[in-house]
Amino acid sequence: MIEGVQIIPLAIIPDERGMILKMLRNDDSVFQEFGEIYFSLIYPGVVKGWHIHKKMTLNYAVVSGSIKLVLYDDREGSQTKGEVQEIYLGRENYKLVTIPPMVWNGFKGIGTESSIVANCSTIPHDPDEIERMDPFENDIPYNWELKNR
Repeated sequence: MIEGVQIIPLAIIPDERGMILKMLRNDDSVFQEFGEIYFSLIYPGVVKGWHIHKKMTLNYAVVSGSIKLVLYDDREGSQTKGEVQEIYLGRENYKLVTIPPMVWNGFKGIGTESSIVANCSTIPHDPDEIERMDPFENDIPYNWELKNR
């Protein structure tokens, strides 16, 4: 596990009317502050990444569909520098993933339907505090292709 990343199981509360999918409360141990919440829709097989935030902490949960979230740590002084971490998220693995600043991340829509990723970030979006990198042409030791095992 990459240093500073936290993965917390989330509650799904079903009843005969539907369900509630919990995400983040201001009294949760990982909650820092509220910047904004937004939803990212991703189509099956599409990769959104790589990107890194200089100041923002991300809090991801997948409320519909499934994704493969991939993290890469190239932070100087980190005990996990050089490590890659894969996390599969969706209804079958409903969790909150908290990603600290300066950890590269990206995700790929998996399965046959579009996925919706919720992010409750610690600061509002600021184009000056994010860096982006091509998902396929870069120095990160990761291949986004399907792995048949």
